[in-house]
Amino acid sequence: MAFQLEASTSLSFSSSSIRKWAHDVFLSFRGEDVRQNFISHLYHALHQRGINTYIDNNLERGEEISSELSKAIEGSMISIIVLSKNYAESRWCLDELLKILECKEMVKQIILPLFYDVDPSEVQHQKGSFGEAFAKLRNKLKDEVKVTKWEAALEKVANLSGLELGDRNESEFIQDIIKWVDSVMVNRTFLKVAKHPVGIESRVRDIFQQLNMGRNDIVCMIGIFGTGGIDQVEIKDWGAKGRMEARALTWYQAWIWNINSL
Repeated sequence: MAFQLEASTSLSFSSSSIRKWAHDVFLSFRGEDVRQNFISHLYHALHQRGINTYIDNNLERGEEISSELSKAIEGSMISIIVLSKNYAESRWCLDELLKILECKEMVKQIILPLFYDVDPSEVQHQKGSFGEAFAKLRNKLKDEVKVTKWEAALEKVANLSGLELGDRNESEFIQDIIKWVDSVMVNRTFLKVAKHPVGIESRVRDIFQQLNMGRNDIVCMIGIFGTGGIDQVEIKDWGAKGRMEARALTWYQAWIWNINSL
């Protein structure tokens, strides 16, 4: 992965248009299918990675999703939906799905469907074991208006780009999920930089001239050394934000020393 210098990139960014998320990830899942195994391992991996993840540990479910849960969905950058065999038997899960799809349209939330021991076509058309679970809820509820909304939501989420467990082991599956979340967060997270910094661009240009930006087989590490008050942090953030591809930031690190502290 190489850092790339784009001459046409604008160095002006508006922080006012950046949404502040309460959570990085919201997990939607059917507890009886995956809570004690897959979800516990996934949550642990996300937590270890420093990814702020919301998980609902309330085992007592009512008829409607709570206002707290609704706010948690609205405040999450990413929703990961674990579509397991019995997901569609839960009215709670399906209402979460409706809310998540609403947030996708309203606040541009990103959705990652995970097909856990089910095929995407089974979710899309409510067939197989997934369809059987949905049929149980449909027969129990007898509310065709609501059922129609859920059917449309399941078809929509099944058509989104997602990840399938398939025949691989869960640890590999979880690592792929973490990589996906990392890439999304890098592209959606912006560094705070002063609106009108003075004299920063020339210093950033000098730093780039010292780097072999065309190489794709190295990781660049930059140390900026100087006395307090010379804007080392601004230089680092400005350069990373304005000139490097966002996805490259996972490999970009800068160390700053204040000579007064040595």
